[in-house]
Amino acid sequence: MNLMQRILYKPFFIRLFHWEYWPFNAVYAPIIPIWLWLCFKERSFFFFSASNPSIEYGGFLMESKKRIYDLMPEAFYPRTLLVKRDTIPDGLLDLLKDERYRFPLIAKPDIGGRGRGVKKLNNEGEVLEYAYNSKLDFLIQEFVSLPREAGIFFYRYPGIQEGQVSGIVSKEFLTVIGDGLSTIRELCMKEKRFVLQIADLEKMYGEKMGIILEAGYAKELVPYGNHSRGAKFIDDSHLADERLVKSINNICGKIKGFHYGRLDIRFNTWEELKEGKNFSVIEVNGAGSEPTHMYDPRHSVVFAWKEIIRHWIILWRISRLQHSAGIAYMGFKEGKKM
Repeated sequence: MNLMQRILYKPFFIRLFHWEYWPFNAVYAPIIPIWLWLCFKERSFFFFSASNPSIEYGGFLMESKKRIYDLMPEAFYPRTLLVKRDTIPDGLLDLLKDERYRFPLIAKPDIGGRGRGVKKLNNEGEVLEYAYNSKLDFLIQEFVSLPREAGIFFYRYPGIQEGQVSGIVSKEFLTVIGDGLSTIRELCMKEKRFVLQIADLEKMYGEKMGIILEAGYAKELVPYGNHSRGAKFIDDSHLADERLVKSINNICGKIKGFHYGRLDIRFNTWEELKEGKNFSVIEVNGAGSEPTHMYDPRHSVVFAWKEIIRHWIILWRISRLQHSAGIAYMGFKEGKKM
């Protein structure tokens, strides 16, 4: 690398020149007046709570993932165990054995988002470590090995039978391909997206970051599709054809009281997903969902602002219709709990 390349590969400049890595507040601050205008029109800061009345706070913030899973048929999502923060770790191992959970497993906080606290657990020792260090209620799930992951944004206006898919994001997991010469660390340093993950990868892999991979060998370093964990987001909204929309309607129609949000789905192929086969809903996000297809590196921050505002207006319309049908907006006292 020349001097200019070395400068541009510094984390500060990667974030500065790629808006997808900007802090949340920096992205949303310029369009907050639009949100406040919608609140003013409804005379409520918490109008969104009516959008998905069966989900705490409409799924905007601080909702329990386990309670959302409980709204779905069990066949739709991975086997899931809610672990209270005061659970004795050794007792947790016994419970996992009794329930016949098999490794690998996925652990994540019951309340939280953006990939924080998500970890793949490969053995009992890692379960104990996660349980000892967790200060919150968390979930343990069977790992879903289906090869693809996508976020599919769905909305349905009250009183209308069929909903719409307003965005699709495909996710490429953080993966390096060996050249027979470079270590994993060196391979990561060649890709700006991966440079931002070096510190976390060093903690995860330690000395293994110095391994040289054979030429052509693909090593998946992070097995989940979180943007904050190095996954590349690709806007595949053009895939929302009639068959896919029908399949997603069939799924969302079985989630009680769900009108607006994003499904994160693992699946085998797009063709099978359109047929409603070989998929697993990893997570359901409600009123606080981002249209994550906007994080495709090809898109500008202006595109992102337009997509956020478009979805805010859909959320407002759904909430308003729900309110007209008798569903109350959350009050200020309850809203403060978020």
